[in-house]
Amino acid sequence: MRTLIHVVGHTAYDQLFRVERLPERHTSSPIRLHHTYFGGGGANVAAGIARLGGSCTLISAVGPDFPGGAYDRWLHSLGVVRDYFVVKDRCTPTAYIFTDDSGDQITFFEWGASEYFHHAEAPSLEKVHLATADPDFNARVARAGSFVSFDPGQDLPWYSREQLETILDSLTLLFANRHEVDRLCEILGITRDQLIERIPVVVITRDVQGSQLFEGGTSHSIPVVPVTLADPTGAGDAYRAGFLTAYERGYPPLACARVGTVTASFVVEKVGCQTNLPEWPAMEERYRLHFGELSKDA
Repeated sequence: MRTLIHVVGHTAYDQLFRVERLPERHTSSPIRLHHTYFGGGGANVAAGIARLGGSCTLISAVGPDFPGGAYDRWLHSLGVVRDYFVVKDRCTPTAYIFTDDSGDQITFFEWGASEYFHHAEAPSLEKVHLATADPDFNARVARAGSFVSFDPGQDLPWYSREQLETILDSLTLLFANRHEVDRLCEILGITRDQLIERIPVVVITRDVQGSQLFEGGTSHSIPVVPVTLADPTGAGDAYRAGFLTAYERGYPPLACARVGTVTASFVVEKVGCQTNLPEWPAMEERYRLHFGELSKDA
């Protein structure tokens, strides 16, 4: 099967915790729920693309216990092509994510095997989505790509200005939330408008306010699809998976952003980033209910 896109980024186990409130410094908060799920920004996007019927290759770093294990078998069952760096003396990355009753989150991330990215040889990939991963590796991959999509995510503080400049010089599509946009502008020493003007397509997610698409001097606001929220973790990765899958199928960016929104609405209905990923027909049915017919003309 032809690879739709290569996805570079973390494959991780998500340790999800629910608390009534996030504690202040030097205080504690009781944990009400704790479960382990499949996660990692790169793997979440790859799984979402595959579930929607797209083909993709996941380039990631894992510990020696990962190949052949439950998570590896799950990605195989979805049809994700796995291209791993197996690091013998490191664990598979693990995220410790704490979410309170208001939906606010704080995350601690154990890089483990992902530290290998920094020294790994960067492949030359025609179409690539750069999820959270080592900044230097992502910059080197971006330099060789012809279509480059980028999600700096929570790894953004680790990027230097030079690394971000290298990526932006090659960038076709940027995904970021409003906080990440502010941080990008701060690091680069530019305004929000200058950032948007520099990149062909920019998607800024705004939590319950939906998302905003910028393309060729035009802006579109996309509302969220109202659902019963179980957990917000993984919504952004699902959005990116939906957008990229629709983009490769030839849909215009506005339709892609709506597909991303609809895809994310499924994920937040269940706990776990990959627990409730939709297939394309289910996504399209919900799309129709909220945005009308999915068309390549609009």
